[in-house]
Amino acid sequence: MIFKVYYQVNIAEVPIRENTQILYVEGKSVRDVRHKLKQKPFNVEYVEVVEGAYLDYEKQHEDYKVLELG
Repeated sequence: MIFKVYYQVNIAEVPIRENTQILYVEGKSVRDVRHKLKQKPFNVEYVEVVEGAYLDYEKQHEDYKVLELG
């Protein structure tokens, strides 16, 4: 499944909506995705499943790239 991850680049700062970044990650569950991102220096705010029409919509954006983590 594909998950959309909302995160802040600087883990030391308080989250500010205007600074929120997104990335797409392939994983089995929200827990799996969070585990894969554990080593990254991000402050993960929210992880959501992207599927169906929502996935088709997201694929139309030029920023859509799935991050493959092992």
